[in-house]
Amino acid sequence: MELGATLPDFTLNDQNGQSFSISKVKAKKPVVVYFYPKNFTPGCIKEACAFRDAYEDFLTEGAEVIGISNDSDASHQKFAKKYQLPFVLLADTANNVRKKFGVRKRMVGLLPGRETFVFDENGILVFKFESMGATQHIKKSLEYLRK
Repeated sequence: MELGATLPDFTLNDQNGQSFSISKVKAKKPVVVYFYPKNFTPGCIKEACAFRDAYEDFLTEGAEVIGISNDSDASHQKFAKKYQLPFVLLADTANNVRKKFGVRKRMVGLLPGRETFVFDENGILVFKFESMGATQHIKKSLEYLRK
């Protein structure tokens, strides 16, 4: 997905097993969508907790944060509860949304990629960041939103 692209429509189950359509927030406010490899792994815990700790900063900028992995909604529920995550986690178990965004596997094709996409209030991709390092995603996204 290239800068200037429109946030694609999709619906996935959230951590409560409820259907979540991106149209709830698309073109209404800035949206930060981050893809991560797997619940309960060290890097993903670090990233999710960093998003949690900065969540109020994202809200101050008017943005919503949404995390997506191919874990089940039941796994997301345990992950969100254990780490007190205040934002939506979506279960992309078939990797269909990951494919729509063009998020590739890393580490010799063994691990789902870690990428963050920032869409403006019109649903246009204005910033994206790719790194297997977990902590820079939060800092870079907030820096962009504060510009």
